[in-house]
This record gives sequence, structure tokens and C-alpha cells, in this order.
Amino acid sequence: MASEHTVDVEVLTPEGEVFSGEVRQVSTRTAVGEVGILANHAPLLAELRPAELRLHVSDTETKRYAQAHGWLQVFGNHAKLLVEEALDPADLDAATLKEQLADAEQRLTESKDGSGANGRARKDLERAEAFLAIAQGKRGDPTPLRRN
Repeated sequence: MASEHTVDVEVLTPEGEVFSGEVRQVSTRTAVGEVGILANHAPLLAELRPAELRLHVSDTETKRYAQAHGWLQVFGNHAKLLVEEALDPADLDAATLKEQLADAEQRLTESKDGSGANGRARKDLERAEAFLAIAQGKRGDPTPLRRN
């Protein structure tokens, strides 16, 4: 059970559990913008966008993941992130991501009819852009919020 200054977090993908433990803060991106989850956060259900997921374990330790699309649920001082992928940034290959980006852009150009293929191409494009930025070291501010 989390202490008064931490929140229990689970990061789950279709392949299984990526992280489970207590953290001081969860920083990620939702469909409406950046969010920081601290202990005793109000209940929340949010759609996640591809971004760098930062789990601030302590003031000096932050676990980082390249997070794909998914969902965030916060309830009862517990945050659950259900994501398509959560990869270690060190495992990202910029060349492969550039190829995926070009492929998604081409599919998007070819499928202007609003079909399901168009939606998948948009998701793939958003993922490739976010993961490429992470691979190239273009990250958001890793400084956790401070509780006074």
C-alpha cells in the first residue's frame, strides 16, 4: 500500500506487466494534454497518447518508457496504465522509427476516405513521431512536481 506521499502504479501491455510499484509521481500525456499524478489524486479516466512516460520513483530516480496509445485510470491512490506498448527508450532505433514514420505518412496519404485504415495510419504516425522524438533525446521536463 502506498504511503501518504506515493501512489501505487501498474503499467500493463498486452504482453504483460512492465512496472508495478510505488512512485512519487506519474508524468504522461493524455488526449487533452500533459498530466502529473501525485499521491491521493482525484479519480480520473483518460485516453493516453504516445509520449515519454516518466515514473518518478524518488527525487533522484526516474524510470522512463516510450508509451504508446492506451488508457489511464486513477482511483483510490492507485494508477493503472493500460498501453499498447511501453518500451525502454534505449531499445528505440531511430532508423527503424523513421521508416515507420514514412510508411505511416504514405498510408495516410493513400487512405483519405476516412476508413479504418486512415485511423490506424494516424495512430501509427503519432506513435512513430513520439517514439522518434524520445529516441533522439527530445524529452519533456523530467523534474517532478514538488508537494509543499
